[in-house]
This record gives sequence, C-alpha cells and structure tokens, in this order.
Amino acid sequence: MDTLLKVRIARLRRIAAKIALLAALLVIAEVAGQTSDLVLPPAQTDGGKPLMQALKERRTTRSFAEQSLPPQVLSNLLWAAFGINRPDNDHRTAPSARNWQEIDVYVALREGLFVYDAKAHALKRVVAQDLRALSGTQAHAREAPATLVYVADEGRMSRADDETRTTFAASDTGFIAQNVYLFCASEGLATVVFASIDRARFAQAAGLRTNQRITLAQSVGYPKR
Repeated sequence: MDTLLKVRIARLRRIAAKIALLAALLVIAEVAGQTSDLVLPPAQTDGGKPLMQALKERRTTRSFAEQSLPPQVLSNLLWAAFGINRPDNDHRTAPSARNWQEIDVYVALREGLFVYDAKAHALKRVVAQDLRALSGTQAHAREAPATLVYVADEGRMSRADDETRTTFAASDTGFIAQNVYLFCASEGLATVVFASIDRARFAQAAGLRTNQRITLAQSVGYPKR
C-alpha cells in the first residue's frame, strides 16, 4: 500500500469519526430538548376586568393571529384555568368532584407538548414535537399559538363506576374551560373550546396511558385583526 493511499484512508477515518461524534451530539441535544421544561413566571393574580364585564365580553372565536403568548400571559392563563389558589391545601381555581383533581391540562405549543404542573406552576415537557395539528381536526387548532387539551386521569377517580367517572370528568373539564373563557375575555384573547379531536392519534403521540381519556380541547391566542 503506497503512502498516498494510507494518507487518504487515515483522512477518511478521521472524517468518519467526526461524523459519528456529530451524530452522537445531535442525539444528546434531541434528548435534552425532549426533557427540558418551560419555567413560568409567578402568576399575576390581581388586576383584570371586573367579573360582570368579563361575562359580558365572553365569546367564542375561531380565528387566531400567529403571535405567540408571552410567558407571563401563559402563566396567568394556566393559573386561571386550574392553578392552586389555596396553597395550604392545594385547592384549585376550578372545582373538582371529590377533590380528585383528575383533569390534567396538556398544552400544545410550537415548542412541543407540555403538561401543566400546578404545584410547581411549570410546564413539564412531554414530547418535543409540535402536536397542535393533532390537538383538533379544525384549522384553528394548528393556527392558534396554544391549544389546551384536557385529559381525565381515571386512575385518580377511586371507587367510581364508568358513568360517574364520565359525568364528573366532563363537569370538571367544563369548569376549567369556563375559567379560560373568562380569563380570555378579561385579557382580550381569543378562545374556542371543542370536541373534534383525533383522540387516538393524539393519545399515541402524547404517550397517554389507557386510563387517560381526552375530554375536550381549547385553543387560545390573540384574535386575528
């Protein structure tokens, strides 16, 4: 084997090693992205429009601007939806049958899918992919900057039959969704609640367990002008 061929082989080996290293770094970055959470600022629990005015302005809107929700707005939204308003006993801004607190609020953003951790007041990353297109079958689900997907964890609903679990999960979801409606009315945001979801595809992509059931979803964003 001549010297020139040996040099070329050595060069190819160095290139292959660099490619392998780069591939490993990309895998590490992807895993890190999948496990990183979103830190929310403390919720601002004062201010806003008077209740009667918010009720007067409450409405459904299916057209959204592309503008993302700032972290503070997202923080306030999630706290209003189902945050802890009595830290001494972890009770929430929406009622929950038998205090099961069985509804989890999943949040589909451009940055990925997250689940709201009320105790930590943080968004825990579930997957790194943008699943907004799977969160609803209508255009607004993929256009809105945020879609909340309400998921009932039936494992928390102890000693309840199927009819009771279905009824209470639906009722508790409705309380949370109305909180979101009133918050959006107070803040000048657009929102729509809906049931048209490809539940099987979303559940698979989100890694939901068999005892986790999607109840409703709700898109939130700025109204399109």
